[in-house]
Amino acid sequence: MTIRVALLTLGCARNEVDSDGLAGRLVAAGYEIAAEPGRADVVVVNTCGFIEAARAESVETLLAARESNAGPVIAVGCMAQRHGVELAAAMPELDAVLGFDDYPEIADRIAAVVQGHRPAVPAPGDRRRLLPLSPVARQQVARPAEPPRHRLDTGPVASVALASGCDRHCTFCAIPSFRGSFISRPAAAVMAEVQSLVATGVREVILVSENTTSYGKDLGNPRLLEGLLAELAGIDGLLRIRLAYLQPAEIRAELIEAMISTPRVANYFDLSFQHASPGVLRRMRRFGGAEAFLEIIDSIRDLAPAAGIRSNVIVGFPGEAVDDLDVLLSFLVEARLDAIGVFGYSAEEGTEAAGFADALPEVEIASRVRTVSEVAEIVMAQRAQARVGEPGAVLLDSVGRRRGVDTNHVSADQGAHSGEGARRLLTAIGRAEHQGPEDSHTTITQPVGPSWAPGDLIDVRIVSSVGVDLVGAAMPADGSGRGSG
Repeated sequence: MTIRVALLTLGCARNEVDSDGLAGRLVAAGYEIAAEPGRADVVVVNTCGFIEAARAESVETLLAARESNAGPVIAVGCMAQRHGVELAAAMPELDAVLGFDDYPEIADRIAAVVQGHRPAVPAPGDRRRLLPLSPVARQQVARPAEPPRHRLDTGPVASVALASGCDRHCTFCAIPSFRGSFISRPAAAVMAEVQSLVATGVREVILVSENTTSYGKDLGNPRLLEGLLAELAGIDGLLRIRLAYLQPAEIRAELIEAMISTPRVANYFDLSFQHASPGVLRRMRRFGGAEAFLEIIDSIRDLAPAAGIRSNVIVGFPGEAVDDLDVLLSFLVEARLDAIGVFGYSAEEGTEAAGFADALPEVEIASRVRTVSEVAEIVMAQRAQARVGEPGAVLLDSVGRRRGVDTNHVSADQGAHSGEGARRLLTAIGRAEHQGPEDSHTTITQPVGPSWAPGDLIDVRIVSSVGVDLVGAAMPADGSGRGSG
């Protein structure tokens, strides 16, 4: 009997890539992937263990899967790797808790669970010790063959992993300890995966890793990313390339220039500032401060004034004074970022900052998060409003009817026979270059082209903004009513 497995993914794009890899291994072994947990024999939850809120969501998802499914429920992912022993003890109703080392044998592990066996729970430990200290020497360590990828999301946008792990030592972050040291994928493997994705209909790829700006340092070429972008830009059918998770300490003029000058690479800079006060950043073991960050932003906007810039900030770090908070607020106003993620500090087990004696009370952290979030919302809305009148290209995520009838594709025949009035019932939603998948979106409100589909690239002019989101009017490229898609 064919075993049907449902994969539920929580957390970041890196987890989405991992889930696709697990699905690929299962399909290759003869398993069937179920679209919904209710139709599955086994439910696998790819958990997130980044912060407490993410762990709580993971536990809730596991409990919901247990309540709604009679078959085995298995936890994998970052929380399973990092807190596997505690998770297994706290949730005996789980049938298995598997770690990253189980991924190459996931088909055998699930088969054993179905037969009533309980695989060993991943042992806690610092996974950085599994690889040599020298980045170049890590490439000599044998690694499992990459699985054939089976996409769980069939939309026009897909994330592609450039690397895994991180070599930085931020005092607040536990990711390196459970993801391990930084190791790049060979450029040829990245190229092959992107070509395969494009062949299945993907039109935008997002290059992800824990630290994208480190790509290539262990391959003996710290400028490899610039060359890879040029190669990816030559893939026929790929309309947009987006980079995520750029480290300000490692951003370089050559990379900025390559991103802006290489065709199809989005003018989009996801820069992880985390704060703006030099004092707080030093305690985080991070680079820079407001002045240095503004210099980076200016260097980007000097070359591409309309470039999108996003960042995350941590509020309420131990020892953060009121003056430090004022520096952060002033920076956000001056930086005029397009997207800002605001997170309250949470002490993560095993991190250096968790032992700092000057931690702020939770109520104070929550108050500061509200203050910074309010300023961030104003800054983002103002930045969106400033884009009114700009031209751009929107990559469509969805095309459907406004009043409840969901369609992913509207044929030319439908448009021809339904008339102009019916066409006005359609709406298209997508993202411009400066809009990442979780940042904001652009809605095209005028009559939608009758043959538009997800993945099309439509030329627009921004006509208004609604908070952080935009409204665009399509600009006919050839008189047919269709943009450049």
